[in-house]
Amino acid sequence: MEETYLLNVEGVKKKILHGGQGELPKLQDGSKFTFHFQTLKDDFERTVIDDSREAGVPMEIIVGKMFKLEIWETLLSSMRIGEVAEFWCDTIHTGMYALVSRGMRRIAEGRDPLEGQKHRCGMGNMFDYHSTGYDDLDELQRTPQPLIFIMELFRVEDPSAYKRDTWAMSKEEKLAAVPVLHSEGNRLVLRREFAQAAAKYQEAVICLRNLQAKEKPWEDGWLKLESLVTPLVLNYCQCQLELGEYYEVLEHTTELLQKHNDNAKAYFKRAKAHAAVWNEREAREDFQRVAHLDPSMAAAVKKELKQLGERMRKKHVEDRKRYQGLFQSSQGV
Repeated sequence: MEETYLLNVEGVKKKILHGGQGELPKLQDGSKFTFHFQTLKDDFERTVIDDSREAGVPMEIIVGKMFKLEIWETLLSSMRIGEVAEFWCDTIHTGMYALVSRGMRRIAEGRDPLEGQKHRCGMGNMFDYHSTGYDDLDELQRTPQPLIFIMELFRVEDPSAYKRDTWAMSKEEKLAAVPVLHSEGNRLVLRREFAQAAAKYQEAVICLRNLQAKEKPWEDGWLKLESLVTPLVLNYCQCQLELGEYYEVLEHTTELLQKHNDNAKAYFKRAKAHAAVWNEREAREDFQRVAHLDPSMAAAVKKELKQLGERMRKKHVEDRKRYQGLFQSSQGV
């Protein structure tokens, strides 16, 4: 299987390294490929740029959705299940690889693949990519070059055979998924499964944020989506309070209040997080804002302030005892 095959695509060569099984899969829009890949430079050392096996999980792409590197769909469409093939691709197909790789690396690191992008037209966004954050990808971006992709195809699934990831959904699918995820999160909260509930709320927020990115900030479409985001973020923060992730709550409530500085519930949750990490002054200020913004929450605020005072007094007593013990120990030395 060492013979080189030329795909019927300009600037692509294919070499089958291990034969696959059966016929070529029948594809439709939304079909999902699952595969491992290596990306190499076309140099003497065949320098490895990316290797999906290092992340420990195979790569997945959806037919019709991998817009930044469309050639991958073409390559995978030429493969049988179980096949391993090497593809040489000329520069006309690899110019966007640095940006695609940047997103994949961020996902593997647990970061937002869109982090740092602004709401601007496509040409405007190109200026935001002056650095990918990775030296080797910056080099590829400055000097596009032919690349080698080694792919091993594991399976191809029809759209009805798997749960669609939110990024692969259409606008209509995302909007339809949000109330379902919200309801599932609420059900999990009632069962006190807070980590699972938080994941549902977070997925719903991601759906809405993806849609918001295509709207102009603070205009009608954006504001309508924001009104759906806010309760989901608050529910997510309540789960994080239950899980003891107080700094997570501080981060998200502060971000929310930067946009909506009259949201009493956000102040209340942030106040509870401040209290939990002994930020007494900040907690008291936020609780006071809650009472001012929503008098109906005055009783809850009064109860929280009483508990905060008791906790702080207890902490001061314990701190004094500890310091006295340290002082006495030092005097005895």
